[in-house]
Amino acid sequence: MKTILALSLSTCLLLAINSLGYTEASQAKKPVPVTLEKTADGWRLLRDGKPYFIKGAGGGSNLQALAAAGGNSCRTWGDENAEKLLDQAEKLGLTVTVGVWIGHIEHGFKYDDPAMVKGQLEAFRRAVRRLKDHPALLMWGIGNEMEIGGSGENPALWKAVDEIVQMIKQEDPNHPAMTVVAEISKEKITGIKKYAPHLEVLGINSYGGMPSLAGRIKEFGWDKPFAITEFGPRGPWETPKTAWGAPREETSTAKAKFYTENYEKVIAANRNQCLGSYCFLWDSKMEATPTWFGMFLYGSGERLAPVEAMTLAWGGKVLNHVPVITAFTSEADGKEIAPGSMQEAAIETLDSDKDRVRVVWQVRAETVNRSNDPGLPYPPDIPGAILKSDTKSATFKAPMLPGAYRLYAFVFDDKGNAATANFPFLVK
Repeated sequence: MKTILALSLSTCLLLAINSLGYTEASQAKKPVPVTLEKTADGWRLLRDGKPYFIKGAGGGSNLQALAAAGGNSCRTWGDENAEKLLDQAEKLGLTVTVGVWIGHIEHGFKYDDPAMVKGQLEAFRRAVRRLKDHPALLMWGIGNEMEIGGSGENPALWKAVDEIVQMIKQEDPNHPAMTVVAEISKEKITGIKKYAPHLEVLGINSYGGMPSLAGRIKEFGWDKPFAITEFGPRGPWETPKTAWGAPREETSTAKAKFYTENYEKVIAANRNQCLGSYCFLWDSKMEATPTWFGMFLYGSGERLAPVEAMTLAWGGKVLNHVPVITAFTSEADGKEIAPGSMQEAAIETLDSDKDRVRVVWQVRAETVNRSNDPGLPYPPDIPGAILKSDTKSATFKAPMLPGAYRLYAFVFDDKGNAATANFPFLVK
């Protein structure tokens, strides 16, 4: 009789709880505390009291591949859909540095407008209150490259950032606050130190400047922890250009070497101050070309050489190696050619697993807008431009319409890996 009564009471209680909208899935999550510790050797990040070195990637895609590669964290640029991403990350044993977007000077945000600054602060506060207790949360990312378009020390900007940092520490004592800048300069570091003294971590996006970054951090006097929040190949603003201004893109093989060198010499070699890094981009995107920054091939999703490079850097296991491009040549490379003219190109590849490779050749129009707008369309493949091709060479016909173009070569091993190369040419 007592058992029957107990079951009845339990059932009633469960029905009452559910009627109020509470379920097991909706119960509050418990945060995992993340702290910074300064030791005799330098700085380190602690998660749940244990040292945590960030082995991360930018973006919220391909998380299973990130975990399998030995990565442990991902980074976002905004807090849209953050709950879903945090849940996915938690299931895979990953963490997330949640970025919350703040206004860019170059896009017209006025940091000397108190109303705009206050509205932004309160929007950030709402994001913190919404997400602060999720166990997969690692750090807060305050903006991304919002200083571009400003000058010198940017007092108003860094004061606004400092207000956000102080708000975060009041609302969420369990997670460090980091702001993210585009490269560093003496003036930028001076401004941050002077006007944002409460900032805990400096996030730095660096590409072609990575080889000298560690030295510049010391030279400019940054003595708090830093993280590399974006790094990857040299950007289209940093590579040689043709006479008509088309940037030259390296092969995926060459890019991987740059990832590896910078990881070893800047990130791994400075663990007394560097908390880790987020490589860019653990996905695909259209910026300058369809292949410039993506670590996975657009459309079909094959792994490119930078994925393998980071897997090895993180101590992961490579089950099948990506194809390697050892040469890519053409008389049309970087040249002006006549409409309808016949051109030749050659490629040399290696596959250490002895996989049979295939090469897909394409001619695509050059992208006029080389910004990083995520809504930019991929330039279409020009049908009929490739007249003859195999795994070693291609004969292509220059388009009749004058303009800038690129010849692309995509090398596939049909084991989920690929390699890419392209060169620009001008029909005139």
